[in-house]
Amino acid sequence: MDLKEMQHSFVAYIDESGDDGFKRFRQPGDRGGSSKWLIISACVFRKTHSLEAVGWRDGISNRMPERKSRILHFAELNHNQKLVVVQDIASRPLRAISIIAAKEPIPDSVYTEKNQLYFYMTRYLSERISWLCRDMRPIVPEGNGKVAITFSRRGGMSYSDFKSYMQKLKASEDQDVRIHWPVIDIDSIDAQDHKANASLQIADAIASSFAAGFEPDRYGNCESRYAQILKPITFHRNKNYFSYGVKIVPKHEEIALNEQQLQMIGLWK
Repeated sequence: MDLKEMQHSFVAYIDESGDDGFKRFRQPGDRGGSSKWLIISACVFRKTHSLEAVGWRDGISNRMPERKSRILHFAELNHNQKLVVVQDIASRPLRAISIIAAKEPIPDSVYTEKNQLYFYMTRYLSERISWLCRDMRPIVPEGNGKVAITFSRRGGMSYSDFKSYMQKLKASEDQDVRIHWPVIDIDSIDAQDHKANASLQIADAIASSFAAGFEPDRYGNCESRYAQILKPITFHRNKNYFSYGVKIVPKHEEIALNEQQLQMIGLWK
């Protein structure tokens, strides 16, 4: 087989904001405890753009000469720098997908195994990555139609276990699993360090942007502007965002949201 035919057509980079713990939810201003929200996001683009992604990250860094490092970590930036980051990302040929889990309404007896919540939310993310790649295939002729998925390495996470989880989903007859398997290359699933991969730094910015709209800061405020700027590149079909590029678990109608969080919901209706 020709090497070109064996190459992936798409790449997806995944990072998260928050944690999957359920012990003592953190209140605004607190230190320690668990986040109230877990956001897992992906940036997806054509594999032919892979080398350009380093330039995207470097272009952002060049706009902030006061920073000594090119490595982007959204949480370490000030508000104005964060705006620069998302404005630049929104101009790039990529798509963003975010799965948003509100943990407070979830009984602590539901996700009791290690990484169980993370795996389950990443299943939803994988579904939407697969739908996007399937939809884009007619205009992306290069490669084999599949997507290579790379995670930002996180402590305590076994990526071989995640591959096994995906294999079990693929072999199951569960009709609730709606992953379009022909585009998912389970064997190529990988994890890399955030600081060593520019595309993972972009995924971090996407996840953190959505987290800012739901997870209150130390003063109890949420900031929806970052996610709003990313709306043009967020996956949708006919302006339907909630079924595609933005999924909230449980449904937002079942969550007690404050006024600022409701504004975040309103962005996607």
